[in-house]
Amino acid sequence: MKILDRYIFRQFAKAFLFSSIAFISLFILINMVENLDEFMDRHLALSEIARYYLLSIPATLLITSPISALLSSILVSGRLSFSSELPAIRSAGVSMLQLMKPFVTGGILICSINLLNACWIAPASFSGKNNLEQQFNKNTSHQKKNHNIHILEPGNRIVSIGTLDLDGSNPSVVSIEEFSGAHLRSRTDADSMHYDPAGKVWIMQNASTRSFSGKSEEFSVLAEKPVKLALSPHSLKELNLQADEMDIITHYRYLAEKQLSGFSGLERAMVKFHNKLAMPLASLIIIFIGVPLSAKKKQGGLASEIGITLFIGFLYLGLQRTIAIAGYQGVMNPMLAAWLPNILFIAISYVIYKTAID
Repeated sequence: MKILDRYIFRQFAKAFLFSSIAFISLFILINMVENLDEFMDRHLALSEIARYYLLSIPATLLITSPISALLSSILVSGRLSFSSELPAIRSAGVSMLQLMKPFVTGGILICSINLLNACWIAPASFSGKNNLEQQFNKNTSHQKKNHNIHILEPGNRIVSIGTLDLDGSNPSVVSIEEFSGAHLRSRTDADSMHYDPAGKVWIMQNASTRSFSGKSEEFSVLAEKPVKLALSPHSLKELNLQADEMDIITHYRYLAEKQLSGFSGLERAMVKFHNKLAMPLASLIIIFIGVPLSAKKKQGGLASEIGITLFIGFLYLGLQRTIAIAGYQGVMNPMLAAWLPNILFIAISYVIYKTAID
């Protein structure tokens, strides 16, 4: 049995490697055709273009791995079936579960590599690719700023920042409103504020405070007013950090800090976080569809196998993107939006596997 396992595993590994290279090359070629005019207009060197596409490989591999794993499993098991090796193996007492052992071993290996890729390698390459795009873009201005940021603080406070540099520094035109229920208790306006790491407080510059108590109103002006906020300089610095360029640990800390600071609209970042864990598992799940599906002889040969692969693979990717959009918009729970495609395909693979062994 070990010899058979090694034989099938080698065939699966070779097919997966070939499929991955083919799909990655195809994706790069399509993207290059779409962007070739833009590259030429910017007079980019061949080395710069090559570096740009090298940095895109980890993200592309993550997307194409489920299709490559499915195609490999279907081709290998289909070849065994067409050459009558599979009936001979089954007649020797090898069950479908035993037959799937080398495929599952390969799937676990692919899943482990993709997990490392999704959580650390792909975010780093995306960040490098994003930096390259900013360098390529001649219209990028370093003076660009964020405008009109509103943050809900613990204790019924709302922090509003008029302008903020892209690196999270120099918050200016700042106001802090404190509420008691629906009633405004006080409002402090300042020209700017900076963080004091020694006292772990924000210092508001040229701050004017209005306090409202019943029908009376108090007004005070201070050159510097310290105020303690849950909002940290790190949170402001990460305001423009994209979810795709954060490793899994940074991404978790980012969500925790933003939720603590009262940031809203985190659904997209939450879906992206769970996708980093859910997407790598797709390559393993989809093998449980491919092997039983191709275990019986079918009309059409290789063309039929490739057609089935492309249909199921792109169905998964389309489903994953569509459900993710529902999660981005808050229509669906972000965690469920990330994991639902895997849950659905686990159910489909169970039905196909039960059908194959009956």
